[in-house]
Amino acid sequence: MAAPAAEGLAVTALRSVFHRVRQAAERSGRRADDVRVVAVSKTKPISLINQVYDAGHRCFGENYVQEIIQKAPELPEDIEWHYIGHLQSNKVKQLLTAVPNLAMVHGVDNQKLANHLDRMVSSIGRQPLKVLVQVNTSGEESKSGIDPSNCTELAKHVKLDCPNLDFSGLMTIGRPDYTSTPENFKTLLNCRTEVCKVLGMGESQCELSMGMSSDFELAIEMGSTNVRIGSTIFGPREYPKRQ
Repeated sequence: MAAPAAEGLAVTALRSVFHRVRQAAERSGRRADDVRVVAVSKTKPISLINQVYDAGHRCFGENYVQEIIQKAPELPEDIEWHYIGHLQSNKVKQLLTAVPNLAMVHGVDNQKLANHLDRMVSSIGRQPLKVLVQVNTSGEESKSGIDPSNCTELAKHVKLDCPNLDFSGLMTIGRPDYTSTPENFKTLLNCRTEVCKVLGMGESQCELSMGMSSDFELAIEMGSTNVRIGSTIFGPREYPKRQ
């Protein structure tokens, strides 16, 4: 259970983040409303999420299936959950059945996962699921994501061959150690241009999920529509100490 003082800090931090989002959007001639702030609550207790929820925020993200399936049923149903990062096919059923208010998956990086999500969405009879194709723009083996040269093919597969998925755009994690360089963001922008050309989509229809606590303002200035912010809102991650 987080201390009340820490919970108050999270709400103050959230307001500060929205102020910075607005400034970054204005610098690039965009509206702040065009940027979705995903509050990433990984390792954080339900009490802290509730504080941010009570301040009016509704969009939260988690990185681990085990965590989101424990938290989501104990939190309000009008939360818009985003699952971020690598998702294993064998966890898809568990995720979709436990989190009916899952709004988007940031991180489809292969056809097998896309097909598995598509079949499972159909079998449980939920509305089509929004997905973003994850692109490895930094070329690091430690990161998930499809190679930029193959991202158009995967996006095409999701859009045309997965009727229960709603292809909504592209996602990337920059480098190194989760701090991005403009080159990674430029690569994702180039991928979007190619994908939209092949699929006949307007670029405004293709979301970009890029930018985290350390670089979200730069990401917004370069066109991001989703920023995934954890520690700047909730404080440092809290991992269990090893015995």
